[in-house]
Amino acid sequence: MNRGRRRLKRLALNTAAVIVLATTVFPVYWMFLTAFKPTRDIQAATPTFWPAHPTLEHFATAVSAPGFWVYWRNSLVVTVVAVLLALVVALLAAFAVSRMRWRGKGVFVVAVFAAQMAPWEALLVPVFIIARDTELLDSLAMLTGVYFMITLPFTIVTLRGFLEAIPLELEEAAQVDGCGRMAAFRRVVFPLLAPGLMATSLFGFITAWNEFAFVNVLIIKDQERRTLPVWLSSFRDVFGTDWGATMAAASLFALPALLLFLFLQRRVGTGMTAGAVKG
Repeated sequence: MNRGRRRLKRLALNTAAVIVLATTVFPVYWMFLTAFKPTRDIQAATPTFWPAHPTLEHFATAVSAPGFWVYWRNSLVVTVVAVLLALVVALLAAFAVSRMRWRGKGVFVVAVFAAQMAPWEALLVPVFIIARDTELLDSLAMLTGVYFMITLPFTIVTLRGFLEAIPLELEEAAQVDGCGRMAAFRRVVFPLLAPGLMATSLFGFITAWNEFAFVNVLIIKDQERRTLPVWLSSFRDVFGTDWGATMAAASLFALPALLLFLFLQRRVGTGMTAGAVKG
């Protein structure tokens, strides 16, 4: 009887997992599928779930569209710089919170959690006023600072959890062997922290890469300072009903985040193992 219940429960869970997977993956699959379909197959009355004659014509149309490479460069620059800054600052802040004693640490942690829980949309008006008063509208530097602000609280919270999971005795043993505090952190703790750095960098990259609202608020006059999500939102206006080119542009937009996810996913587990061996 118990075995039958377990099998029934497992079947229900597996069925739910398949349904969730299908409903989340199918739109992405349809986007890539449409990007490779010829226009006649896209406009056909009967849909096909595999391109009989795949074509790269829509991708050529997308990359040759005005502004594609300019917006691509802007997105890449602001995203990479914001993520790197957030990792460096968050690593120092997480180390101070988890390894050091100082007055006001509890208040600082509460403030970080509050910043993490605050809705980003509520910051649109204050950020616009700050950018306007400091004459930083239409500036990629301001946009990079905003993305840094968005990703920093989550990065601090995540790295703090990873640091607190690493035994303090490892650092103390390294210091007994003659390492200074920073040398012990660099040689013992940092390799063990690699999975946390990868996870937070992945989150920060996806968040900044996909961000849309702040670009529209902060980049008003200089259109060449905008990023790829804004270009993608106006892509349909440029090409009318060319859904193949639109889906190809969306596929190219999603590709960097997807490749980064696949690259880091494989190394999160290996990074944990390598760090344990070095420790």
